[in-house]
Amino acid sequence: MIAKLEPRLNPPADPADELAIVTDPASLIEHLGTGCVSDPTKIRVSKRFPLRVSRSFLNRIAPGHLHDPLLLQVLPQAAELEPGAPGLLDPLGETNRRTSPRLIRKYRGRALLLASAECSIHCRYCFRQYFPIRTAISEDPDCEQAIADLSADRTIREVILSGGDPLTLSDRRLAILSRRLASLPHLETLRIHSREPVVRPARIRESLIRALGEFPRRRVLVIHANHPNELVPTVGRSLERFRRDGFHLLNQSVLLKGINDHSDVLEALSEALFSYGVLPYYLHLLDPVQGSAHFAVPDRLAVNLVAELRARLPGYLVPQLVREIPGASSKTPVTSAAE
Repeated sequence: MIAKLEPRLNPPADPADELAIVTDPASLIEHLGTGCVSDPTKIRVSKRFPLRVSRSFLNRIAPGHLHDPLLLQVLPQAAELEPGAPGLLDPLGETNRRTSPRLIRKYRGRALLLASAECSIHCRYCFRQYFPIRTAISEDPDCEQAIADLSADRTIREVILSGGDPLTLSDRRLAILSRRLASLPHLETLRIHSREPVVRPARIRESLIRALGEFPRRRVLVIHANHPNELVPTVGRSLERFRRDGFHLLNQSVLLKGINDHSDVLEALSEALFSYGVLPYYLHLLDPVQGSAHFAVPDRLAVNLVAELRARLPGYLVPQLVREIPGASSKTPVTSAAE
């Protein structure tokens, strides 16, 4: 089914409401209307990866529309829990690429630090939904082992904060972590992967920007938006705070069946991102995490979609179509259906 562009809804006026998190299926249905799902008890939610979505994100979903492209990203589906569902628990092979509990080394010159186990939204296609992040953080609660590993390896020039979502940490903890990373002179770039500016823009306060300013060198923010309806004006204002502080802004999306697998949607997404000063970066083919196969888009369609974008948009607004292959030295560009 082609994802339809629905009219954007007005975001809530109360910032406290924007910061709220919905975890109860009944509350979700009450918010969206019974036309969405008639019986909340039919929403099968695993205790391992429960429903979780910011109220700000919910306010952009058209009430009563079961196939709303934002709703589909967060609504648990029965297919997730089917016995023998296809897919892998660790589709990127990250568990075996850790040099310490919270530090993952996959690519030359870079290291990924698991900064937080929390997210404000549980995307149902998340490739890390089975990853033992909470255990990893409990084994190195103050990042001592991670910082020691980073300090010992001077070939690491860039550290990537991920998780979970690093911007769910308090401003104080972000400031401490940024300061400790800044103390390592060989770290040239701090890169932050976060959905918070999109799903909970009220979280992006000046105090957060100041906390990240404890790392005074190059800083990159990579957001994650899959559909133009996610990009309401409050998101633009949150991103402007990063731009004013000198961050380079990029976006990466996942190609998802029924959500953004149409050239009109991807074109609108790229243009909406650019209007907020963000460049499209990657368009990921779905990582084959167990229970997510219903989101998969065939390679041939994906390649054709990117070809259509090249015919419509300037090159800097066309994201690179990639898949991640465990053990590869980089993301793998996908240029033909045979790959």
